[in-house]
Amino acid sequence: MNLSGIGVNNCNCISSILDYTHETPYFYGFSSESIMIDFNKVKSLISEADRILLTTHENPDGDGLGCCAAMYFHLREIGKDCRIILCSRMPSEYSFLNSEQIFEVHELVQHQDWIKNVNLVIIFDVGNIKRLKTILSEINSHTLPTLNIDHHPHEGDNLFTYNLVDINAAATGEMLYNYLKLARTGKFPKEICEGIYTAIMTDTGSFRYSNTNIKCHEIAIECFQSGINHSYIYQQIYESNSKGRIKLLGNILSNLTFECDNELAWFIIDKSTLDECDSTPEEVGGLTDFVRTIRGVEVALMILDSGHDTCRINYRSKGKYIINGIAKTLGGGGHPLAAGAVLEGSIETVLPKVLNETKQSLQEQKYQSK
Repeated sequence: MNLSGIGVNNCNCISSILDYTHETPYFYGFSSESIMIDFNKVKSLISEADRILLTTHENPDGDGLGCCAAMYFHLREIGKDCRIILCSRMPSEYSFLNSEQIFEVHELVQHQDWIKNVNLVIIFDVGNIKRLKTILSEINSHTLPTLNIDHHPHEGDNLFTYNLVDINAAATGEMLYNYLKLARTGKFPKEICEGIYTAIMTDTGSFRYSNTNIKCHEIAIECFQSGINHSYIYQQIYESNSKGRIKLLGNILSNLTFECDNELAWFIIDKSTLDECDSTPEEVGGLTDFVRTIRGVEVALMILDSGHDTCRINYRSKGKYIINGIAKTLGGGGHPLAAGAVLEGSIETVLPKVLNETKQSLQEQKYQSK
């Protein structure tokens, strides 16, 4: 596949992408300039690829999974050889997206022969290429071209071949909707709308978060008109908790620590806690959001023992404090009110560093606001 004609320069500056509209996002990489392109260029890139791999970040969420599902059905319809291969397991609450068994978890022996002949890897909702884990190893091993579609702020060292970023989009699903509007004719089929609706609904907190915009509601209406069962989707994601997850929620609420005049609430989850509650790491999603709902709490923080001597850090803020700067200091990133990082080390070694950076940042922000 010839990629030279796509007309893309590289960019190491995130500030230049702040002013574009959702319909015309920047397509940028890593040199001194960024250029505006339209989705026709993305369409050309996809049209030249016969075999396409779809994926998203580790510990996948509704935005990444919904985009993978929607794009899969579109690509299958236009005759592409495509597969969705994830680097970690799909949370059970999203299993309704997998009724046709379209999601796979990466296994080297099982997938390497197919992956080595991939023409394009389309990645959704990834702010840092390292979050692709074993999929990244395959990309590097076979020198596969990558197209990342995302709405997170990006640093200048993300080694995607092509990086399409709209930090004003409420969800990556909103960006995919805009692309499919150009690439397709007529109304979207129900299976595509289920993925897009899942992406936008989950990343806006069921249309409650401050990132919710008019476009989100317009897309939701179109998805309703396609025949999706929005009530069923909501119930599957938010009302299908296992007993183990409820036990885990009770455990963390009983062991919360409040600091910074009770504006910071933090908790840890280690293997013994998961075992005691008969829960799994895939079930921790949304717990930080719940802790944030406590009256007086402005920032919620989770430190999860991910195993293999690594810890996953998750932040949520109500808006008084910006927390993606803290995550960036810790080697991660994200949105101003929702961010995270992955740190090497045990909880015992990671916890002091995380708390120190967090409390210092909150104190500085509080002082600056006076």
